Amino acid sequence: MNKEQVLQALEHVQDPELHRSLVELNMIRNIKIDGASISLDVILTIAGCPLKAKIKQDVEEALLKAGFQNIQLSFGSMTDEERKLLSASLRQASAAESGMPALLKPDSGVTFLAVTSGKGGVGKSTVTINLAVALARLGKKVGILDADIYGFSIPVMMGITDKPVMIDQTAVPVMSHGVAVMSMGFFSPDNGPVMWRGPMLNKWIRNFLVNTHWGELDYLLLDLPPGTGDVAIDVAAMIPQAKELVVTTPHQAASYVAARAGMMAKHTKHEIAGVVENMAYMEEKDGTKVYLFGKGGGDQLAERLQTSVIARIPLQPAGEAAASSVADEETEAGEAFELLAETIDFTYKQL
Repeated sequence: MNKEQVLQALEHVQDPELHRSLVELNMIRNIKIDGASISLDVILTIAGCPLKAKIKQDVEEALLKAGFQNIQLSFGSMTDEERKLLSASLRQASAAESGMPALLKPDSGVTFLAVTSGKGGVGKSTVTINLAVALARLGKKVGILDADIYGFSIPVMMGITDKPVMIDQTAVPVMSHGVAVMSMGFFSPDNGPVMWRGPMLNKWIRNFLVNTHWGELDYLLLDLPPGTGDVAIDVAAMIPQAKELVVTTPHQAASYVAARAGMMAKHTKHEIAGVVENMAYMEEKDGTKVYLFGKGGGDQLAERLQTSVIARIPLQPAGEAAASSVADEETEAGEAFELLAETIDFTYKQL
């Protein structure tokens, strides 16, 4: 084999975070061949890359398959200048001629689901992460943007302890349960409060959309703050094609307040995908359903918004040792989220 053939053999090996070929990214260098022996350098995007072991395994497997018996790999990392060039390349690759990121183009193929509620405490973020995980289990490529800048909670609810990899000014989302996640929680030291006015909120939401390497997505779920404030208005302007899921509990007061978020969606021309009634009931061991928060809130809200209740999620008490709020597939709540994911995908399936 010559060097060109070696590069061809490695073309299918991808960076696990960027989902692009190591060869395309110029990460394979200094190839030296001596019969069945080969040595080469793999230049990682950052020092201490968390997926170094995965890259090493994939490169070695490709070279063994190509016929090499003695393989020596050395690892290095890109220079600051190389990272800047890569970051610019990633942004350019995702931008349309108009300068609009391909992700936000109406024909991008990405279905945006904005998960909203009228008030806090109804389990909006729980619905967001479990719907995202359920869609990923269906084989979809899914991302979550934690747009609740003041009340960010997605990382801790999913048990995430890693931070996004930064390639110059471009962030690579953290993967958890098969879902790409970006949140203000990754950038707030020691769970500190975020004290910003409207213009800064707009800037960060735009940064999360534009300067994050989301890769190919079927769905991007946005966990919006409760109510009808600045972030909800900005998202409506940035992503006019987004669909909205309105989350409520069966309680009449929660339903009454949630109607405002739904009416805002109508005002901004966002399609309402439906109402999710969370904490709908709790099932006893004998199958008896206990309605801790009453009945009828979801139906009342759906009638007012001229839509339907597309899921009723049972209350699922978390065990003391639970590392995250992701429901187990075998639980009643897990099955309810799976049905919700199937309903969403049937309605908005990627063609």
